[in-house]
Amino acid sequence: MKTFKTLFYIIIISLVMATGCTDDSLVDLGSQTLESRSKSSALKTISPEVKAKLAALRAKIPAGSEARLQHNSTLLKDDHSEYRAMILRAMNGVTPSPCDASSTALNVWLGQQLEGWDEVLDGNGNTVFDYANLIGMLDFPTYDALLFENSSTNQYFGVNGAYSQKTTKAFKDLKRFWNIQSDGIVLAAMHGSMLRDREKVIRIDRILFGDSQAAAEFYADLTLFLLENIPQYRNGDHPIFTFNAFAQSSFNFGGNVIPSKIIMGDGIVDAYVGIGYGDVASQAILSHEYGHHIQFQLGLFNSPITDPAEATRRTELMADAFSAYYLSHARGASMQWKRVQLFLQVFFNIGDCAFNSGGHHGTPLQRMAAANWGYSVANDAQKQGHILTAEVFSSLFDAQLPLLL
Repeated sequence: MKTFKTLFYIIIISLVMATGCTDDSLVDLGSQTLESRSKSSALKTISPEVKAKLAALRAKIPAGSEARLQHNSTLLKDDHSEYRAMILRAMNGVTPSPCDASSTALNVWLGQQLEGWDEVLDGNGNTVFDYANLIGMLDFPTYDALLFENSSTNQYFGVNGAYSQKTTKAFKDLKRFWNIQSDGIVLAAMHGSMLRDREKVIRIDRILFGDSQAAAEFYADLTLFLLENIPQYRNGDHPIFTFNAFAQSSFNFGGNVIPSKIIMGDGIVDAYVGIGYGDVASQAILSHEYGHHIQFQLGLFNSPITDPAEATRRTELMADAFSAYYLSHARGASMQWKRVQLFLQVFFNIGDCAFNSGGHHGTPLQRMAAANWGYSVANDAQKQGHILTAEVFSSLFDAQLPLLL
């Protein structure tokens, strides 16, 4: 998973800092419940009346909407590469490449969740997916969490808080396990429910697209209309809106300091729970992202490697190794390694054959090699209770890296 670039420096706008939601529900949702929830939102026929109203609204979309969409895709071009690729494959029915063949279960699950998203909603051929993309619904939750979820207090994880206990416990354990300054790291959730909040949509639309107040209000009202009338969106709770997790170091924005944080999207954890990995998913995703914060603090992104693809591969493989070491260590998550391995096979095989891309994460084989190496460091240690410092572990990794490639 990728770290977010501080691409917002160029946008000049004053922000009022806000904290997260207050729902601390800990409803237990297993994969069976997720399946039931999916079935309960079975597609309904969209009435001609709704489509007629939507066509009328579509005709009122402010001029320049296509340029607005292009602006958005330019901003996000390198920041959602692996997850965006999965979504587009699922939407277009593209068969995964050999580099991610073992992620079939995840691709199948996502494809099932996107059933009906190719339905045409107006006379111009725009589909359910097209509207979500055009308006910005696919990106609003990400940037709302990035800029406005600035406290770990009152966060909940999962649409109904299903993953709160495991996620918050793993975060506490990670801060205890690794010897970095962790007090300033915020653990926050990304929820699609923000799409139902008109004021939140308006403010993030103005930041992300630079729209006028009137245009932002129009898009917010169009979003609410779609959520209320198009069942495929599941009233904003569809996992596609939050199909991501990422780490970000602290940065200044609009005269305010955005703290270092880890953002966990409901959708990405839902996906792994949905294919049977609810016991390890949130901890494994979180520990990988925490590995990026180790890298931020130790300056490990300042690599002598000049090739962007090779530099990113190094940091991503290192984060994989940090994660595996913590997950399998007796004083870490102390998970049964064979179970973790099964999950990591899926987790790592979301696919990355883009060897020359600045967002290259390493091939699935390389990522598994890095994870297995991290496990071996924990398993083969003479002093099983000893935890290597982050500095020592990263140095050992860099020495091992040529053998992992």
